[in-house]
Amino acid sequence: MPHLASSVESVPHSRIRELAEIAFRMDGVLRLYFGESNEPTPDYIKRAAVCALESGYTFYTENAGLLSLREMLAAYYERAQNVSLDPRREIVITASGVQALNVGIRCVLDPGDEAIVLTPAWPNASSIAAMSNANVVQIPHPLRGDRYDIDWDTLESAVTPRTRLLVYTSPSNPLGWVATEEDQRRLLQFARRHQLWLLADEVYDRLWYEGDQLGDPVPSILRKATRDDAVMVVHSFSKSYCMTGWRVGWLIARADLAAKATQLNEFIISHAPSFAQRAAETALRDGESTIRTMLERLKANRDFCIEALAAMPGLTVPQPEGAFYLFPRVAGLTDSFAFCKRLLLETKVGIAPGVAFGAGGEGSVRICYAADRAILEEAMARLRRFLA
Repeated sequence: MPHLASSVESVPHSRIRELAEIAFRMDGVLRLYFGESNEPTPDYIKRAAVCALESGYTFYTENAGLLSLREMLAAYYERAQNVSLDPRREIVITASGVQALNVGIRCVLDPGDEAIVLTPAWPNASSIAAMSNANVVQIPHPLRGDRYDIDWDTLESAVTPRTRLLVYTSPSNPLGWVATEEDQRRLLQFARRHQLWLLADEVYDRLWYEGDQLGDPVPSILRKATRDDAVMVVHSFSKSYCMTGWRVGWLIARADLAAKATQLNEFIISHAPSFAQRAAETALRDGESTIRTMLERLKANRDFCIEALAAMPGLTVPQPEGAFYLFPRVAGLTDSFAFCKRLLLETKVGIAPGVAFGAGGEGSVRICYAADRAILEEAMARLRRFLA
């Protein structure tokens, strides 16, 4: 009897989705397990999509995406990051950040190669590497004081002759950790020294609370890399513009990889939807004030939840610098999925189990604080009673 491919059999089911499937059958759940705001996409973006549809943006585009969107992204990086990019050779529009990860990873891994992933992290990079028949080595971020760090000694010892790729996320989902400039410098030097591809997931770069002013992006690894470095940056319109359902992202990479990723687009999704790309242009052009308003709300939500969690028994709450997650540790917890399932069934509060995020995640839970304040207040009250 024919069997399924071993590369897909080895990919674990998402523990977040597993929990969500239970919640979908329940009424009145306070859903804090997914990584999205409960705010809908702003009206000005939706109107742009309608206008694009009415203007005929219902046909194929280039595999690399609309040149006009790539040019706008290049201008954005010049303005916001002081980085010069060639929109024709170094930027590829993708159908989501996940798909940018997919084509980027598939461009550099052969069966039997190895990828190092800094975790706890959103599990998709590890799973995509496994789907490429590569071996994944997860290196947990150690918690030192109230801040996560990089375990440089373990990272160094993980490299083998088959290692081809190093993946990190900054700002981190689920930790809220942000790589410092020194971290970036050392990661780039590490990749150069070992001749690795360095993939930076920068999807949450606008959701940062430590800049000179709210709304400043986290400095990109592209500021330190040359255009000849083996560096990829994955990004998306999902988080900063409340466009999770639109599925538009982008990949920035060395010209040879970007060209090959463009070819792979043809065999995976052809291109991102044309009208959604036009709406993304409007988001990029007109979204700055909306982002700042959202960040003010997120920062207030973060501070409220930290204060509430810090008063609960048995919780350690590291201070996040970016994204919209808290990742508290629960004293004595050894099965975070069972904990979250029981919390869901008994209190209708849905949060994500730390085990879903790979090595170093067990014993913690992830709480998305992008929801309305009223939802967060009720969720914190129920969680406090549950822990008591």
